[in-house]
Amino acid sequence: MLKTRFLPLLALVFVATARADYEPPRTAGGKVDFTGTWQVLNTANDSLEAHTGRAAQVMREGPVVPIPVKELVALGATGAVPPSLGVVEGGTIPYKKEALAQREENRANWITADPEVYCYLPGIPRATYLPHPFQIAQNDDALFFSYSYASAMRNVALSDPGPAPIDSWMGQSWARWEGDTLVIETTGQNDRTWFDRAGNYHSDQLKVTERFTRTSDHTIDYSATIEDPVVFTEPWTIRMPLYRRVGADARMLKFDCVEYVEEMMYGHLRAEPAK
Repeated sequence: MLKTRFLPLLALVFVATARADYEPPRTAGGKVDFTGTWQVLNTANDSLEAHTGRAAQVMREGPVVPIPVKELVALGATGAVPPSLGVVEGGTIPYKKEALAQREENRANWITADPEVYCYLPGIPRATYLPHPFQIAQNDDALFFSYSYASAMRNVALSDPGPAPIDSWMGQSWARWEGDTLVIETTGQNDRTWFDRAGNYHSDQLKVTERFTRTSDHTIDYSATIEDPVVFTEPWTIRMPLYRRVGADARMLKFDCVEYVEEMMYGHLRAEPAK
């Protein structure tokens, strides 16, 4: 019994030792190389905060217990939200009181309000933990992220370019190094993206500081610190591992979802709309 209790502790010690001894691949210039196809194995896109499982993202009062809203009933278990321990350090996103009320309104109107529903560009950091792979291409002169979802991409500057000339869906990113940790700051995002399907949102004052640290040939320790004085009382951080895709799956296929929402968005404009 005593040995069994010590097994998890021994495993943690082994992992910590492996991380300390790990020597990552490097570019010709000596920087850690993050080139590869990566993906999360979590449900952060459903909600960054810890949550229990439920039958649907949006519920309504039922005859006995809450039930899915009518638009989601036919999805059955495929529309259910699995439970999660969350990825927010400290557990809770520090909303201002009035901003929390807006989050709750967003959540109640998820079906028609979430930008993901319309295949709009996901913004940073949501692009990282959508349930789709993304690729990093890197050398000493360039750093490029390409996302399966909506063909999103970002060309990361290798020095501070100054303020973004205009706000955009993916913002303006630039990279620096803290030892072997790649740090990317993103500003200049518009206020139309969300952090997840739970209605967590931001203003156009958002600043995201991401940190990428390779912990093995197949894993990255990823964190993103969120700063937005309009919406939050203080900065907060999410953290999760990223996993490298291997084998035939390492080739990223594009999920060009724009055409998939044309019927929903424009079908009513036909001379003879579909029934």
